[in-house]
Amino acid sequence: MAFLRRPITAPPSSPVSLPSFATPIQNSTKFTNWVRSKSFNFVLSGALTLGLSLSGVGVAVAKVGVNKPELLPKEFSPVIDVGGFLSDGQEKRLAQEIADIENDTGFKLRVLAQNYPETPGLAIKDFWQVDDRTIVFVADPTFGNILNFNVGASVDLDIPRSFWSRLAGKYGNIFYWKEKGEDASIEAAVMAISNCLREPVGPNNCSEVK
Repeated sequence: MAFLRRPITAPPSSPVSLPSFATPIQNSTKFTNWVRSKSFNFVLSGALTLGLSLSGVGVAVAKVGVNKPELLPKEFSPVIDVGGFLSDGQEKRLAQEIADIENDTGFKLRVLAQNYPETPGLAIKDFWQVDDRTIVFVADPTFGNILNFNVGASVDLDIPRSFWSRLAGKYGNIFYWKEKGEDASIEAAVMAISNCLREPVGPNNCSEVK
């Protein structure tokens, strides 16, 4: 059984504050907390609500979570681009890379590119059969940093949390994606995750964002 660990709290100047928990909260869906860079303080309300709601934990002050199953593709895909950031060729390359990751490591990476509130939101949980070996990567530029991650409990055991914050800091910052494009940030992040998941688990795994 997974647990939701103490969330990162925002400074007083942040538009939305996160709840603080003195003790771990049992997670009935085996899905852990959001891991973000320090720009996590400027919360992506839709994605944050999605992440915490998947964990069975409500957000006291946040935009209402969205559930729009009509935005889901008719056939399964590990990449859903409702934001229109990716070309068809890029989607196919990412889908193939994600399939290779799953075959090689057993971990499931899922990518949702969106502009809140235009998002399938909570509907992705069942569509993707999210479990404790799933990484949900939400690319949304709404609050600055485009990279948002929700990692399952098994992933959290193998991948150091600092990796996700460093990844968001390198490829998700507003200067990077405004200069190179949202698609470049998404592709770079997927490849960095792929490299990380293939490293042997140990004290120094994923110490470098490649």
